[in-house]
Amino acid sequence: MSGDQGPADRAGQAGAAGRRARGELESAVLAALWSATGPLTAAQVNERIAGDLAYTTVLTILSRLYDKGILTRERSGRGYAYAPVKDEAAHTAEQMRSLLEGGHDRAAVLSRFVSELSSSDEQLLLRLLSEHPEP
Repeated sequence: MSGDQGPADRAGQAGAAGRRARGELESAVLAALWSATGPLTAAQVNERIAGDLAYTTVLTILSRLYDKGILTRERSGRGYAYAPVKDEAAHTAEQMRSLLEGGHDRAAVLSRFVSELSSSDEQLLLRLLSEHPEP
């Protein structure tokens, strides 16, 4: 067997490499919604996202985020306008907590996290910890 690939193999790889992962698309949609002052329709979200995404792709991502409970929606004409349930900080904190809880060694994860903070972020974390004593 040679290491050569046929044109179909190369085309399939190029297509996959050119596509964005679902998580990346979800992040772009959420960023557009977080930066808005109110709910947005799929067309409005699509206008705010960089790149050339199909309207149906944006609509699919919005529907999936709604099904996950990350977005709310309200009727807007024949479609819906979407808004995030939580702000960006609350959403990110929830993801961080979920990752921490899923690990096997909390101390190692927290230690690595702290060791990779910039000195200004480390000082901010220390200040925040001192302002929020344990219950």
